[in-house]
Amino acid sequence: MKIKYLGHAAFLLTSQKGTKVVLDPFQVGAYGGAVGYPAINETADAVLLSHDHPDHSYSKAVKGNPRVISSAGPSSIRDVKINGVHTYHDESRGSERGKNTVFTVEIDGLKVTHLGDLGHALSDKEASFIGKPDVLLIPVGGFYTIDAETATEVADNFEPRIVIPMHYKTECCGFPIAPVDDFLKEKENVKKVGQEVEVAADKLPQETEIWVMQHPTT
Repeated sequence: MKIKYLGHAAFLLTSQKGTKVVLDPFQVGAYGGAVGYPAINETADAVLLSHDHPDHSYSKAVKGNPRVISSAGPSSIRDVKINGVHTYHDESRGSERGKNTVFTVEIDGLKVTHLGDLGHALSDKEASFIGKPDVLLIPVGGFYTIDAETATEVADNFEPRIVIPMHYKTECCGFPIAPVDDFLKEKENVKKVGQEVEVAADKLPQETEIWVMQHPTT
């Protein structure tokens, strides 16, 4: 399986058989230009949308007439299984910013969980519905999502083999959120990797590693 970081909270997952899934594609220039990452130029079989905000739900950015999935529950596309679990975009059960869907993608013997714009710590029940991911894509910037401290707690509870932070401040993001360095403080096993990485079920790290992926720039 390949994981490609498209910027902000958007990723492309590609299976060994060539099935492509894009998660949370953004609209360039949304929120008065705050979303400043380069336009997404990818073709996919499916697009998963955690919630209906322009920095996470611009399915028109993806080519190839993909199937769009934005609700909880199980589904599949070719050799890839998908499951969505309802959570919230804030700490008051969605009354501020609405619901959020956490998607777990089973691909090439791996479980990749994308937490979307998760805005609260997960209860044991919510975590059990999500299951145990091998790779965890987690927001860490705070303000609109969980912050570095809560993200650390969530990641520690899941105990994935690989943690990939997302939704943090960069030169391409004008939101009032924290940089990834806040999440990385006092962390061990941190690696900086490229924009695209390959992950195999039989080559996962023995202990949890944090992979900071290179985001695209204009």
